[in-house]
Amino acid sequence: MKFTVEREIFEKMPTVCFGVVVAKGIDNRKTYPEINTMLEENIEKVEEYFSGKKVKEDEHIVPYREAFRLIGINPNKFMCSIESLFTRIAKGKGIPKINPIVDIGNAVSLKYMLPMGAHDLDIDINDISVRMSEKGDKFVPFGETEPEMLDIGEVVYATGNKVRTRRWTWRQSEYGKIKESSSYIFFPIDGFTDINKDRVIDARNELSKLLKEVFDCEVLIGYVDINQPEMSWE
Repeated sequence: MKFTVEREIFEKMPTVCFGVVVAKGIDNRKTYPEINTMLEENIEKVEEYFSGKKVKEDEHIVPYREAFRLIGINPNKFMCSIESLFTRIAKGKGIPKINPIVDIGNAVSLKYMLPMGAHDLDIDINDISVRMSEKGDKFVPFGETEPEMLDIGEVVYATGNKVRTRRWTWRQSEYGKIKESSSYIFFPIDGFTDINKDRVIDARNELSKLLKEVFDCEVLIGYVDINQPEMSWE
């Protein structure tokens, strides 16, 4: 399997980079108290950090808002996933516990202030790419069953013509959603080589370590940027 970032993405965002963690053999049906504790602690830290601050003006969020504008997305209408999480927490709403895989990803995402996805790989052996959307691409919003067609030229995470995430890091779809049965997971961590690459690498390494310790699973790590736009694994 391969993860590829297409040339057009780097033409629009030359410094974008991706930390990658692939985990196989996860038992997502069990309860892991250590994950719950970690998530709760990081939610509390974020709430304290943003007390009296505007999320959209924070130094960790501004680069994503600027990147959204570069790729034709209005960040006031469509927030990057990490800005969306921070906004909920800053308003005192917290974030819900969903399942161990999603929760451990959210905990690390909050700690390092980086957007992170989690995609089920059990459902499809096709490669994943970050690319511009094309005619025929389909996206199924969370909670829906009918796909919506995309405009051509939107930045997406996709497998074939099935879009896993719209508007780069805005929203994931039903396709690839993490379920109790999910055991083979792709975690992308999105950042910028000139702003937060070190945190992307640190978040990748900590997530890898936690997955091994908590789930006792097989883990592979990688990194993609303009100089190495592809990674592969068995």
